[in-house]
Amino acid sequence: MQDLLGEGPCFDIARRGGSAQVFRIEDLTEHQRRWPRYTPEACKLGVGSMMGFLLFADDEEFGALNMYARRPGAFNEVSDTAGVLLASHAAVALASARTYTQMHSALATRHTIGEAMGILMGRYHLDEDGAFAVLRGLSQKRNTKLRLIAQHVCESGGIEE
Repeated sequence: MQDLLGEGPCFDIARRGGSAQVFRIEDLTEHQRRWPRYTPEACKLGVGSMMGFLLFADDEEFGALNMYARRPGAFNEVSDTAGVLLASHAAVALASARTYTQMHSALATRHTIGEAMGILMGRYHLDEDGAFAVLRGLSQKRNTKLRLIAQHVCESGGIEE
C-alpha cells in the first residue's frame, strides 16, 4: 500500500537514508497528518502499530521488512532487537541470492561468448584473439552489448556482412 500511495514510514526512512535502519510507529492513528493517504487505509485494514527495518548488506539496500500489529503499542525494544536480527538474516539471504544470480548469468554469458568465438574461428578461420576482436568490434560498431552480439552469432551461425 505504501508503494501504491507513495507515502508511509518506509518511504520516509528510505528517503532519509543514513544510519536510520529501524522505525517504530507506536500508534498509527497519531500519524494522520504525516501520511494522509496511507494512515486511513492501513487503519481500515486493522493496523494499530508497526515497525520496519531496512534490508541492506555491504552498503546496498534491498528494501524493507515491515511488521504490523492490530493493537497500538505492540512493539518495544525487544521487538527492535528481534527485528534487526531477522532483517539482517533476510538481507544476507537476498545478497546471496543476487550474487548467485549474477554469477549464473556471467557464466552463461561467458559460455555464449565462447561458443560464438568458436563459430567465428571455424567459419572464418580466425584465431581466438581475432574472433574476440570481431565480436568486440561489432559490439562497439552497433552499440550493442557483447553478449547480445554473441547470442546472435550463435543463433545465426555467423555474422552479417
